[in-house]
Amino acid sequence: MRVLIDECVPHDIRHHLPGHSASTVSYMCWSGKKNGELLSLMIQDGFEVLLTVDQNLKHQQNLSAAGIAVVVLVADSTELSDLIPLMPGACAALGVIKPGDVVEVTA
Repeated sequence: MRVLIDECVPHDIRHHLPGHSASTVSYMCWSGKKNGELLSLMIQDGFEVLLTVDQNLKHQQNLSAAGIAVVVLVADSTELSDLIPLMPGACAALGVIKPGDVVEVTA
């Protein structure tokens, strides 16, 4: 899977996505883009999944129409130490997720 890591997620999380091609919003020079524009850029560049901590994204965007899947990490903070325990669940979600799906991963 080609995964884009949202700018609100620590960059080092990419090391916890074995078997997936992961890049960050900042590496792609897309920092500061609004969600709608970001989804369009993702599609143009061939990304399949957005990894984020933004729990409101599913209410703000029509993800089914966009054709992008989203994995939302739900933790106490956005600190890497709070997100790493969620990564086995995130990787499992990446194995079954389909375009338009939103999967929330919790502890």
